[in-house]
Amino acid sequence: MTATAESRPVTADDASRVLRDHLWMHFTNHNGRDEAEAPVIVRGAGAYLFDASGKRYLDGLAGLFAVQVGHGRAELAQAAAKQMMELSYFPLWGYGHPPAIELADRLAASAPGDLNRVFFTVSGGESVETAWKLARQYFKLAGEPTKHKVISRSMAYHGTSLGALSITGIPTAKAPFEPLVPSTQRVPNTNFYRATEHTDDYEAYGLWAADRIEEAILFEGPETVAAVFLEPVQNTGGCFVPPPGYFQRVREICDRHNVLLVSDEVICAFGRLGYAFGAQRFGYQPDIITTAKGLTSGYAPLGAVLISDKLMEPFQRQDVPFMHGSTYGGNPVGCAVALANLDIMENEDLYGHVRANEDLFRTTLEKLTDLPIVGEVRGAGYFWAVELVKDKATRERFTAEDSTRVLRDYISRELFANGLHCRTDDRAEPVIQFAPPLICDRTQFEEIEQILRTVLTGATRLL
Repeated sequence: MTATAESRPVTADDASRVLRDHLWMHFTNHNGRDEAEAPVIVRGAGAYLFDASGKRYLDGLAGLFAVQVGHGRAELAQAAAKQMMELSYFPLWGYGHPPAIELADRLAASAPGDLNRVFFTVSGGESVETAWKLARQYFKLAGEPTKHKVISRSMAYHGTSLGALSITGIPTAKAPFEPLVPSTQRVPNTNFYRATEHTDDYEAYGLWAADRIEEAILFEGPETVAAVFLEPVQNTGGCFVPPPGYFQRVREICDRHNVLLVSDEVICAFGRLGYAFGAQRFGYQPDIITTAKGLTSGYAPLGAVLISDKLMEPFQRQDVPFMHGSTYGGNPVGCAVALANLDIMENEDLYGHVRANEDLFRTTLEKLTDLPIVGEVRGAGYFWAVELVKDKATRERFTAEDSTRVLRDYISRELFANGLHCRTDDRAEPVIQFAPPLICDRTQFEEIEQILRTVLTGATRLL
């Protein structure tokens, strides 16, 4: 389109052509394989999505782990419109505005411990980037300038900016952009289903995995390590839940070596695990919590980094700012939407709803373990994964060819064709993930199970 081209609505008839010719989709193969079948989603209502032809899909992934309160909430649209009429935009660069002030106060009141400082961002990756930059500058101001390294877990995803991608533990996500920011190290995650140590003792396995963090800190030198970045429930690989005592041991290790514990809760915060923050569910105290997604239920781009008072202290004592910020971080409209979103979750007790229905969600998915292709169901709250295997008895993994032919070419497409939006992923083991809106209940759980059963029964015949 030239600079003088007239803007016009894209009709349903030519949407596919425009999508193919002009829209560069995220994380999408553009050699014709994926874009040829890319659906055009035009509407959402509650737990459901509708495409341009009017077909309905159950949104089993809350968009992308974000739409906590469901689609089409008029309250959020009204909050955005009202704020746009009052103050649509102003930066937080040396100024405040009422929505950011009110939201910061509300988040600080709900956060665990002394996480009383709130730094607003636009996205989860930016929140992670902010946390690492803050850790590095904090230690410089605190007189420990060599503490700059980060420890994170194998296969963990933390974002796409070069800093956050460096912390990410997924080799295939990093390879196209190397060399990345140096000084990051990986430790084992908490995938007990694939454990090679303490295979008969879940708690012992968790403590073993936590101790690998101390081992990495000692190997690098405690005087060089600034932070450990961990998700409460790790997303990539399929919803790895921390064993009992894991995070308590990590907290002890971080305290022993003066290392910051960053709880990356871009997915896990705001009810996904039945609490405001995953750290509250698992009973540990972070120094920083990174968030985004569910903060606004995806209705507006906004993230927030919740920060311990101790990290603010040297910035208050010295005449030095935190040399970081962005144009849209803490946008007034995004903050207003977040406040209305938190109102909905509180008024409808969605955190309690998740806790009350978690076991039902789990047991409904566990019905699928009678299928030979289902190895394990795992997760917490409204955040679950089904790991697929070639042989249940031996836990034999899919080959690369199996993943292409069975997971991507059949399961992924058939799930969507049968009206279910979820996530299929084989960056570690082949898994299908679910994180539906928090408003869902038995009706949606059973719909997920029925569609899965149909598709996985067909997939079993392909192995």
